[in-house]
Amino acid sequence: MPQKFDYSLGLHELKSKEHRLWQALVAEFLGNFLLNFFACGACTQPEGGTFKALAFGLAVFIAITVIGNISGGHVNPAVTIGLLVAGRVTVLRAVCYIIFQCLGSIAGTAAIRTLIDEEYYGGLGHTHLAPNITELQGLGIEFFLGLVLVLTVFGALDANKPDSRFTAPLAIGLSVTLGHLGTIRYTGASMNPARTLGTAFAVHNWDAHWVYWIGPIMGGIAAALIYTQIIEKPLVHTAVKVIEVSEKYRTHADDREMRKLDSTRDYA
Repeated sequence: MPQKFDYSLGLHELKSKEHRLWQALVAEFLGNFLLNFFACGACTQPEGGTFKALAFGLAVFIAITVIGNISGGHVNPAVTIGLLVAGRVTVLRAVCYIIFQCLGSIAGTAAIRTLIDEEYYGGLGHTHLAPNITELQGLGIEFFLGLVLVLTVFGALDANKPDSRFTAPLAIGLSVTLGHLGTIRYTGASMNPARTLGTAFAVHNWDAHWVYWIGPIMGGIAAALIYTQIIEKPLVHTAVKVIEVSEKYRTHADDREMRKLDSTRDYA
């Protein structure tokens, strides 16, 4: 029973050399650092919403490309909690990921804040509600932003579609771009609690901060349940196909060996 409890929480990952939890944590820190440094840095430019939408989408695309093979490239607490609800990550890993995602975002924003003059800050890309948007409306917008993002993550990483893994970073980055194009005017299109936490620390603005945590996370949980319980196909079919291919390959290999033996006999 204690061993089963350790596995359910993920405590075994602290001792396992195979999982290399510390490397994954460094990767998540780096991914969020890159996101806040470059995407929030783009928000200091005078260009409009489309420019910022592309910057955030590209930053997520690059971050996942860099660290995806190490940590899975979550780069977002909403994604991590969605995967936790679906049973794809352990409790320990999820908690540690979120901590390091937040630290990476804080460090990334602090770095860009240090390197440019105060004249160019322009809010450093901090998310805030538009004047005529209530907190409840903002919550709803951020909910759907988290929903579309995490649905894209599950769709891109679906084991029944192995080929989509090659385009997963691009697909997820484009979902971030889409979210910004649709709603950046109203909530700043956070989609990512850690990203907003980083800028909140930099500009000391905590107005309606809870909206940017609860909204995307609830959207991520809803997306995980929708995909795993309704959309996702059982893996049995994939397993059957793998077995069929393996058996077919083995049969062809046996036939080739038999032909080689026959040809040897004829030559003799």
